[in-house]
Amino acid sequence: MALLSDLINLDLTDATPKIIAEYIWIGGSGMDLRSKARTLPGPVNDPKKLPKWNYDGSSTGQAPGEDSEVILYPQAIFKDPFRRGNNILVMCDAYTPAGEPIPTNKRCAAAKIFSNPDVEKEVPWYGIEQEYTLLQKDINWPLGWPQGGFPGPQKAFGRDIVDAHYKACLYAGVNISGINGEVMPGQWEFQVGPAVGISAGDELWVARYILERITEINGVVVSFDPKPIPYKRGCIQFNMLFGQGDWNGAGAHTNYSTKSMREEGGYEVIKKAIEKMGLRHKEHIAAYGEGNERRLTGRHETADINTFLWGVANRGASIRVGRDTEKEGKGYFEDRRPASNMDPYVVTSMIAETTILWNKS
Repeated sequence: MALLSDLINLDLTDATPKIIAEYIWIGGSGMDLRSKARTLPGPVNDPKKLPKWNYDGSSTGQAPGEDSEVILYPQAIFKDPFRRGNNILVMCDAYTPAGEPIPTNKRCAAAKIFSNPDVEKEVPWYGIEQEYTLLQKDINWPLGWPQGGFPGPQKAFGRDIVDAHYKACLYAGVNISGINGEVMPGQWEFQVGPAVGISAGDELWVARYILERITEINGVVVSFDPKPIPYKRGCIQFNMLFGQGDWNGAGAHTNYSTKSMREEGGYEVIKKAIEKMGLRHKEHIAAYGEGNERRLTGRHETADINTFLWGVANRGASIRVGRDTEKEGKGYFEDRRPASNMDPYVVTSMIAETTILWNKS
């Protein structure tokens, strides 16, 4: 008798040419990921060759019940690390039956920015540092922490989950470039990139999806909250209840460069771009994630949310420029403001729009 694990790991390649495609999309909160699977007659490696599909938008908060059909447009294909073989993950965005992007579809607007000839000419590169926290199921408390208590310093909890995610992303074709533990025990980071244009958003969303599937399998919860352990300055009882001291928040630092920044004389281009970013600071902050004010306090290597400043090798700045970039006179900069729950389509396209298309005059 076959075991359940045998059936889950069943290789269909020799039995049928058919494959399973898992369609993935972003739900009504703008942060929840949804998916459903369908059978296709054979392998597909071009999203344009995949059929559109639909779902009930009233169940995800994206359409009214009396007109609930939402259409999924396949946009990017990845190998499926869970079913393996020729099976695929498909990143989609969502439209009305008339072909209009629904309000929570941020990819469509981002794609328009990235397809602008002035942006395409600059070949924008992104490297996104996605921080996240692993929580114990049902109690909303970090993995490895004693319930209602606090861990010792520099403990690593959940390394098996982190390593499984790393390898699954590589298998899927996500350009994941590294992982590391963070200061707060139970908090980790993975990096996606360098990725060009809209692919940075596609890859980060799929990496998040894979992480959510792996934590589900392991009975753990992943949180992208920018300040998972709350802190109130001067409130001793609150801090004793919810956290021993002021723990680090979670961000999604976004490293960025254009062709002009990577060439000789690029440092001057970088400085002009940062000047533009400063002039639109409030607009960027408003789009950089929910609850970011709890994280950007001026502590724990952050700049205060109301202050814009940049510096070379300054991790307490809004934007950091690396020593190598300053020394070589070209390179990239790091926007340290985005929260861990930011939408990468919004953040990456907004940085490109501000630095390449926006005219400060």
